[in-house]
Amino acid sequence: QVHVMESGGGLVQPGGSLRLSCAASGNIFNIIFMAWYRQTPGNERELVAGTFWTTSNTNYADSVKGRFTISRDNAKNTVYLQMNSLKPEDTAVYYCKTTGYTRNSAGAMERFDHWGQGSQVTVSS
Repeated sequence: QVHVMESGGGLVQPGGSLRLSCAASGNIFNIIFMAWYRQTPGNERELVAGTFWTTSNTNYADSVKGRFTISRDNAKNTVYLQMNSLKPEDTAVYYCKTTGYTRNSAGAMERFDHWGQGSQVTVSS
């Protein structure tokens, strides 16, 4: 069983900062990729930022480049999203997604994609 737990959402004024954390735990053999997505009512979930676990490669949505930074702590299977210069249009539920491999009951490797429960980020004065 793999668990993904997020923390750090909240209410912030425009121009402010927030930091989200996401920790993956459980029966994890290895992690390939961790990413942050966000979703607003009536819209599809969109990729905000992602990082590959074994390289330094990261990617960002154009709308957050230069303002958001994704980082990770490999030893803790944790990824962070530092959000600066927040705008009202950044208001959304932010979800963490973890992709990796777990070992099933038969001992075989299985790929997993697990989502966190979501963290509300509200940017408003």
